[in-house]
Amino acid sequence: MTHAIRIHQTGGPEVLRWEEVDVPAPAAGEARVRHHAVGLNFIDTYHRTGLYPLPLPAGIGLEGAGVVEAVGEGVTEVKIGDRVAYAGGPVGAYAEVRNIPSHRLLKLPDTIGFNTAAAMMLQGLTAAYLLRKTYRVQPGDAVLIHAAAGGVGLIACQWAKALGATVIGTVGSEAKAVLARAHGCDHVINYSTENFSQRVREITGGEGVPVVYDGVGKDTFMGSLDSLRPLGMLVTYGNASGPVPPFDLLLLSQKGSLFVTRPTIMHYTAKRADLEALGGELFGVVPSGQVRIEVNQTYPLADAAQAHRDLEARKTTGSTILLP
Repeated sequence: MTHAIRIHQTGGPEVLRWEEVDVPAPAAGEARVRHHAVGLNFIDTYHRTGLYPLPLPAGIGLEGAGVVEAVGEGVTEVKIGDRVAYAGGPVGAYAEVRNIPSHRLLKLPDTIGFNTAAAMMLQGLTAAYLLRKTYRVQPGDAVLIHAAAGGVGLIACQWAKALGATVIGTVGSEAKAVLARAHGCDHVINYSTENFSQRVREITGGEGVPVVYDGVGKDTFMGSLDSLRPLGMLVTYGNASGPVPPFDLLLLSQKGSLFVTRPTIMHYTAKRADLEALGGELFGVVPSGQVRIEVNQTYPLADAAQAHRDLEARKTTGSTILLP
């Protein structure tokens, strides 16, 4: 028997249970992967609390890296022995071994290890679609990236800098400001002590930025709109501070005919060709050194509850992995 984290009800970290599970032979179109490392992401807490409902009981986790142990009928994307990684679902990554649709798996280059892969797939593919698809960053753009010292933030700041952007990042502490500066931020704003939208206006000579990447949600939403230049785009891709409350769409016209989008990795990687293209971009910038993946915390997979507590208390920086 193998083990996995399961939830039988929604709630706090205490609902995460380490249980024995049976992993059957992979069905047609599936591969069985033995994890070497599993990624921790804020969306996992949304599934645990029920903000993003799952049919219960359920596994949890959207990201992992390991080796293919078996394949089902009709599988052509991978073979037994391949080093692979994935992100974006279906849920169930908090497991020693699991079956997963083979079309979700990407083969890992030899230059990327399992820990790095598990730390970067969801956050890295998120940064890839944000910067290369949702709003395609161009040289000379000024961009605002919230939670610049978080997992997505550290990757996105480095990547945006490599693309030739002026990177403005927000953080919640001086320690995180130091981290953000070391990862591509030209300007760092501590939103616990400064009005970030006013600072963005000062930095941009009153113009505002063409895009804001906001994974914080409720606490930063209105300030993000106030940071945009006319026709700018607010990309709200997470709810770390809670979901954005309803607002009057007329505000968008009043503030400059603004755009707001709420993207998800699932839609941007739904087609195999799009997943491979974004994966190819990510697998290019990491080995080249343009983007460094910071694995700043590791926990035993069985201690996932403590990892969730630390993540929600904003005690973590960079990426966190769980080790089976």
